[in-house]
Amino acid sequence: ACFRLLCSLLIPALFLSGILCMCLVVLLWGIRLWIQQRKKQLTSAGKDGKRPLLVAFFHPYCNAGGGGERVLWCAIRTLQKKYRNVTCVVYTGDRGATGEEIVEGAFRRFNIKLTHPVKFVFLEKRYLVEASLYPHFTLLGQSLGSVFLGLEALLKCVPDIYIDSMGYAFTLPLFKYLGGCRVGCYVHYPTISTDMLSVVRNQDTRFNNAAFITNNPLFSKFKLVYYYFFAFMYGLVGSCSDVIMVNSSWTLNHILSLWRAGPCTSVVYPPCDVQTFLDIPLEEEKSTTEYSIVSVSQFRPEKDHPLQIRAFAKLLKEKRLGQQPSLKLILIGGCRNRQDEERVNNLKRLCEDLGVSNYVTFRINIPFEELKRHLAEATIGLHTMWNEHFGIG
Repeated sequence: ACFRLLCSLLIPALFLSGILCMCLVVLLWGIRLWIQQRKKQLTSAGKDGKRPLLVAFFHPYCNAGGGGERVLWCAIRTLQKKYRNVTCVVYTGDRGATGEEIVEGAFRRFNIKLTHPVKFVFLEKRYLVEASLYPHFTLLGQSLGSVFLGLEALLKCVPDIYIDSMGYAFTLPLFKYLGGCRVGCYVHYPTISTDMLSVVRNQDTRFNNAAFITNNPLFSKFKLVYYYFFAFMYGLVGSCSDVIMVNSSWTLNHILSLWRAGPCTSVVYPPCDVQTFLDIPLEEEKSTTEYSIVSVSQFRPEKDHPLQIRAFAKLLKEKRLGQQPSLKLILIGGCRNRQDEERVNNLKRLCEDLGVSNYVTFRINIPFEELKRHLAEATIGLHTMWNEHFGIG
């Protein structure tokens, strides 16, 4: 009797599930056809009668001024120089600036000048990928939010080639299977890594592993399961990519272990503009009574700026009194949003608490020439990120 009851419930449930799956497949296929038709309507032929190849970069914070943005603009400049039939598109959420201002900012910060115009697609739902929106399950929340942000981007412009240049891997299957695009990605830093799994497993306290979790074995086990689930999903969506580029051997090893897409994965080292700095003399031209310690990185939690300030405060405290050169710490970096600005304000308060405000200078979103000047005058370079993947400032 129990078996018959189970069968009477299970068979209709399976039948209904099958129908729902078929309806979902038909719906997705219909959306794909509609998107392709919309693409034909929105794109027009060029002067030679041929439709240009649309190469779109998904970079919601393209005006942030970090190392990832340097890679973006160098990639666009290279495509423009090499291929005449390519039109570059940038999906961005920087609605506070015009396209011309963004391009001018790239030149001012990185000394990168584009040879042709860029088409900007401004997105309204960038808040969906803000970490502040997800105080818990941040990785999963931001990843799901990126899918909806990616859908907005896809509906506004359907490219021929889609490149995720900012680490939103969950958008890859969206553009590949719904948009019918060839998809690629440039991975600066894996969203989750085996090192992050080790931190949770070993119950180490980090900026992304709070003390109340490390002190509770049950919470740590739950977070470990959550991380393993997310790593599995991250591997699935990442393996959808036709071409995978990573910025270092460190990132390569993590992506190979998670995405398992070795044949289409390669290391493409970031564009470091070392030529510009070759004119800087290696020795001081004149004696100085003040030495500067310079840190160059975006103001994000993983860069661990508080550690730099505490270490500098300890150095000042232990420095012997007398006729010795004075020291100053210069923190140079970019702010992407209000959260980053609040982070800078917290760092300034930390300087006040430690009594080093007069010796610490913050330089936010500075132009390239000023960055070059600070590096030329610096005596020491300081960087404190755990597991820094490359770091090109």
